[in-house]
Amino acid sequence: MYAITIDTGTTNTRVSVWKDNDIIAQSFQAVGVRDTAISGSKDTLIKGVKTAVDDAMKQAGITYSDPLILLSSGMITSNVGLYELAHQIAPAGIAELAQGMVKVDMPEVADQPIWFVPGVRNNADAVSAENVEAMDIMRGEETETIGVIQSMGLQGPALIILPGSHSKFIRIDEQNRITGCVTTIGGELLDVITQNTILASSLEHGFADEIDSASLLQGSRTCQQVGLSRSCFSVRILDMFAKQSKNQKANFLLGAVLSSDITAIKNSDALKVTPDVTIVVGGKKILKEAFAALIKDDAFFTGKIHVIDDNPQPLSGIGIMELARYKKLL
Repeated sequence: MYAITIDTGTTNTRVSVWKDNDIIAQSFQAVGVRDTAISGSKDTLIKGVKTAVDDAMKQAGITYSDPLILLSSGMITSNVGLYELAHQIAPAGIAELAQGMVKVDMPEVADQPIWFVPGVRNNADAVSAENVEAMDIMRGEETETIGVIQSMGLQGPALIILPGSHSKFIRIDEQNRITGCVTTIGGELLDVITQNTILASSLEHGFADEIDSASLLQGSRTCQQVGLSRSCFSVRILDMFAKQSKNQKANFLLGAVLSSDITAIKNSDALKVTPDVTIVVGGKKILKEAFAALIKDDAFFTGKIHVIDDNPQPLSGIGIMELARYKKLL
């Protein structure tokens, strides 16, 4: 049997065709729920997802007459996605997520029904300005979390870090259930500062090429001392008065921005981490190495740190396949 996994985010859609545990075809479309939010219409998203599915199936040499199942997760289940699903309320693990999956006929996208996986939200009281920090949401990272647990044989409790434009920090309990998450815009902030501020020329409009530990840690410590805004301007001072390479300056800024995320991890009411928590870090090479270095340098953390090896198979795909097996769809 073939499985077609659809992962739709804010700006991109990725489709993979699986045979057993191997990916045999993949397709990508630069379309996501942002297109719906901007236009007010789902037409672009529908067309993009259909194109990605059709292309992946063509690459794999399969048709709808073959035994197959379609599985989808991510922002595609939001109010600006293809089918809105209410979040599962934490704690939520593989059993709760599998139970919350819904099968939907969507002929404008595929000739067979699509199974959708719900997102997860924190179990918080009525949200106000006073307690807003305890509330958070995810769509897509729940399947990535299942993928991390499955691929690593991970046993909670643990904190899973999935950095990106919007970085997610996800707490799982001893039953491997998601108990809460925190979202930051660290990656997006880093991009804006690098490309669209006075620092752009100092950084040559570029990010760190590789980790420079001394610069990274100094950026973090400067941010802890004087805050992010001042730390950012310090990059310009380094450019004008110090003999710093572009990579060193970029590392300094990276350390400053991620320092704010480390503060969120330690102090968030949504996570309630303890110093001895096991930490698992994924994401792109530079970001995961940076987070691992900053956490290792922070005296608060005493638990083990694991960096996820690069995997050609997407964690979201591994996770949604595991959900399908648990639900006996595969």
